[in-house]
Amino acid sequence: MTDITIGIDISKDTLDAFSHPDGKRRCFANTPVGHKGLITWSGGAQGDIARIVFEPTGPYHRALERALTKAGLPVVKVNPRQVCYVASWAFCCGHRTASQDRPP
Repeated sequence: MTDITIGIDISKDTLDAFSHPDGKRRCFANTPVGHKGLITWSGGAQGDIARIVFEPTGPYHRALERALTKAGLPVVKVNPRQVCYVASWAFCCGHRTASQDRPP
């Protein structure tokens, strides 16, 4: 059994999901239909999901959080200040994750 972590970057309109360690990526609409699609893509509660991690983003994460919790998935909200600290460390060390953050 492989423990899979899914990280989600949440915006008003989209959910950008990345699965580790298999490296799968997918973008979903930040709507009820998109939430169902993300749950299906992740394998739902029957999969090997250890955690689904996201940073609370204003009001945009709330419906997703409810959908994931209702589906029985392990939800982890991370502190934005801690994420910012780790991101600033990663930038200075050249470990960039989001495609728009990578140099051309």
